[in-house]
Amino acid sequence: MEPTTIAIRKLIEAVENGQIRIPAFQRDFVWDSDRVAQFIDSLYKQYPFGSLLFWRAREKLDHERRLGPYELPDLADDYPIDYVLDGQQRVTSIFASFQTEIPKPGEDEWTRIYFDYRAEPDAQDPLFFPLPSDEVDLERHFPIDVIFDSTAYRDACRFVPEDHLGVVDDFQAKIKETLIPLQILTTDDRAKVAIVFERINHQGVPLDTLQLLTAWTWSGDFDLQQRFDGLREALDEHGFAGVGEDTSLILRCCAAILTGRPKTDLLLELNGAEIRDDFDRVENGLEGAVDFLRKQVGVETLRNLPYPAMLIPLSVFFSVKGDQQLIVTDAQRERLLRWFWRSCFSERYSGQTNRVAESDTEQALRLRNGDADSLGDFTVNLDESFFHSEFRIGSARTATFVLLLAKAEPRTFISGSKLSLESVLQNYNRHEFHHIFPRAFLRDSGVDKARISALANMCFLSRGENNKISRKRPSEYVSLMPDAPSLDAILKAALCPKGPFLADDYDAFLEERSTLLLAAARDLIGADGDDEGA
Repeated sequence: MEPTTIAIRKLIEAVENGQIRIPAFQRDFVWDSDRVAQFIDSLYKQYPFGSLLFWRAREKLDHERRLGPYELPDLADDYPIDYVLDGQQRVTSIFASFQTEIPKPGEDEWTRIYFDYRAEPDAQDPLFFPLPSDEVDLERHFPIDVIFDSTAYRDACRFVPEDHLGVVDDFQAKIKETLIPLQILTTDDRAKVAIVFERINHQGVPLDTLQLLTAWTWSGDFDLQQRFDGLREALDEHGFAGVGEDTSLILRCCAAILTGRPKTDLLLELNGAEIRDDFDRVENGLEGAVDFLRKQVGVETLRNLPYPAMLIPLSVFFSVKGDQQLIVTDAQRERLLRWFWRSCFSERYSGQTNRVAESDTEQALRLRNGDADSLGDFTVNLDESFFHSEFRIGSARTATFVLLLAKAEPRTFISGSKLSLESVLQNYNRHEFHHIFPRAFLRDSGVDKARISALANMCFLSRGENNKISRKRPSEYVSLMPDAPSLDAILKAALCPKGPFLADDYDAFLEERSTLLLAAARDLIGADGDDEGA
């Protein structure tokens, strides 16, 4: 990193000749004219304001931003390229305030800044103001954009009273002598640029790797941002808008598909052509994974998926080129399902997600290619205590429990009609689930809150049906339910033991239902003697 300084005049000239540019991964210019005026006031009063950081690159990026409201001029061939990594707001404010070569935007877009040379100097109160033309008094307000234009400066001074000329000349001298602290990063390593950009923005908006990749990969017929937008729309049609909105997740899937590892920084090491040529694999992989989750597991939205990172190895498995059709064998399907349920019940993705996703990605790829794999071959420590956890929308255990209930094809608890699970799971919220032993009844019986809302006491139950149950104990509200054998079918589909249910024995019910739920879970994970708790 090369520390130096740059005079304001030199900074303006570097912008005018095209040397200083704004990369596409930078955000838009956001300062308003009041903030710009405050910054100029700091320059004049020589307050510290931090250094600029430029990335000196050998090649011009294909995709860039404007400098605030200004279109940047073409690059002069004999100049280096300096992309602004930190200080875009300051660079734009200096250029817009003092340059005279490029026409300013209209008054509505950019208000000119004036120096109030009659104001008493004060450490706190500003001396610079954005003013529309009808509020300017030239015998008080001096236009600061003439500082570096000797002819325009002399002309503007004609309106300044002689006893205030010294104040204006002092202002001009200070601005001309001001040196802006500058650091220059000279490298062709784009991953390094990304890391530096992210770290200098860690207290503001974090690095948007998608914007950075867009700049790297852009060509006349390929815009990565547009392709991601199209992918979002495709996923939205399947009810998975959440995937498209989770840029970090979608980029990790992209990295796993293109590099074999779910680390987004690896994408920055690829050249643009590699990403452009293989992006159809990303689209096919994500859409195939979502289709598998919906049809084979019953996951209707990203909120239903216990661990979103599980999408990574699945998207790798389904990532084929172009319009190829991936024929999934029954053995592969069973292998994927076993991995899915074992991952959920083992809570495998609750920590060290990158390491786990990387390992599963490798095995999913081996499974797809017909090689020997170990996908899902890990220990699952599962017992009844899993179902004693508290029901909380948003928790991975709750999402796993809900998918387990859905596999049993449950019925509405009172009427006994089949549930429209697609609708229920898409509207995944607390109102779709309620207590089998009503909360008020258990609370009145002295049961503690966490035990009342144990997973094993929850079922699919609409708010309307729950209102019918109200504070009634099961032996009371069972009269609202159909007679046997329909009653037996409802309870069986809810994995609900009949005896303790009708006897209002909550302790026995909790233990017996946990046992039924555990048995159903073991069927899904293929538990054997090697698994603890089996």
